Amino acid sequence: MMIRILKSKLHRAVVTATHLDYEGSCAIDAELLEAAEISEYEMIHIYNLNNGERFTTYAIKAEHKSGEITLNGAAAHKGSKNDIIIICTYVDINRKEVKKHSPKLVYFKENSNLIDKIKSTIPLQKKNNVVSI
Repeated sequence: MMIRILKSKLHRAVVTATHLDYEGSCAIDAELLEAAEISEYEMIHIYNLNNGERFTTYAIKAEHKSGEITLNGAAAHKGSKNDIIIICTYVDINRKEVKKHSPKLVYFKENSNLIDKIKSTIPLQKKNNVVSI
């Protein structure tokens, strides 16, 4: 049986601009695409922490080491400059391969698109560590 599982994540990235009249998609610094192993034109899921919007689009390359993450076309309506977002990709794998799978999780320094660390696991969520909204 095949299941869809997290492949990669850019966690708490900052939107640097929105371009309503640019061809639709999300432009992401090529360095960040490489770090997260996201291919150009790959489907991405974006979760906006500022407004709760969740949507899909595709990744395009922005200039290497520019720090750019822009929402373009219709996606420009889903966020604003300086919004904090999470960008995820998923992959279909055989359930038997799940334990061998290691997602690429890229974390940023606070309020920037500078890579802080890259991991392959998410810590166990403990009851006392959860903050309600």
